[in-house]
Amino acid sequence: MARKHSKHGPYEDPQAEEDAPVAVVACWLCGRPTGKTIVWHHPVPKSRGGRDVVPMHPICQQTLTANFTNSELQRHGMDVEGLLADPAVRKFVDWVANKDPDFTATLTKKQR
Repeated sequence: MARKHSKHGPYEDPQAEEDAPVAVVACWLCGRPTGKTIVWHHPVPKSRGGRDVVPMHPICQQTLTANFTNSELQRHGMDVEGLLADPAVRKFVDWVANKDPDFTATLTKKQR
């Protein structure tokens, strides 16, 4: 059976999509511009009824999940200043402030 439409339409310009400027989104936790990889994080975990999502670096999300339980994240909600009040998170944000947007590293897990 023949296709209705060809893979490459006569009016499409494949170069136009590649040349389009990419919108730079700031990370919710550290405020740095995001790189190629953006994680859409639920500040209030989905298991606790969270529906809102915010853009974050993967390393920033790993830091949150390593330092807070789901119930602690639920209590903080969308309050990023409350999260930054934690000394471990503040130390991380100060450390990562001058890193490349696509920077990644292995993080140690919090001993619970």
